[in-house]
Amino acid sequence: MKTLVFLLEEPSAEEMLKGVLPRILSEDIYCKYLIFEGKQDLEKKMELRIRGWRLPNSCFIVMRDQDSGDCERIKRELKKKCRNAGRSDTLVRIACQELESFYLGDLAAVEMGLSLRSLSTKQNKERYRDPDGTPNPAEELRRITNLKYQKVSGSRAIGPFLSIDSSNRSNSFNVLVSGIKSLVASS
Repeated sequence: MKTLVFLLEEPSAEEMLKGVLPRILSEDIYCKYLIFEGKQDLEKKMELRIRGWRLPNSCFIVMRDQDSGDCERIKRELKKKCRNAGRSDTLVRIACQELESFYLGDLAAVEMGLSLRSLSTKQNKERYRDPDGTPNPAEELRRITNLKYQKVSGSRAIGPFLSIDSSNRSNSFNVLVSGIKSLVASS
């Protein structure tokens, strides 16, 4: 049995993945989630956690928010930590700007997950065409859902409805999904 080990900066990412992964992975793949207390904790401890992992046939995926940082620099530094841990084959993905960009890229999923009406009609408005460029997507999501969106419960509710066929307007979400699919197919 293959194990995908996700190193995540927050519990909401785990909840989103639990809604998405069953639709893209076969049943013989087990997922393990290592949740850290924010990005600094992730960066501080990930190398040791990867190096100390002993379960055979495991693949690692590191996912972190970009926030206001330089995406390429963040990814380069995370990959270096993976190499230092002896796992240069680790998949590293950055959510541009934040995890909530994934949700702004698929307002139909937000509408269904949070039982809202007419939210999906906003998807073609300019501000939602490129959610990865939206400053503070979490705040925007709270605003357009009239504060119904909460990080963990919202991620749990929205995740199962996120489109996995590249129709999500968040490029960073589509890159995450295609990366996971490729990782599973190649090993």
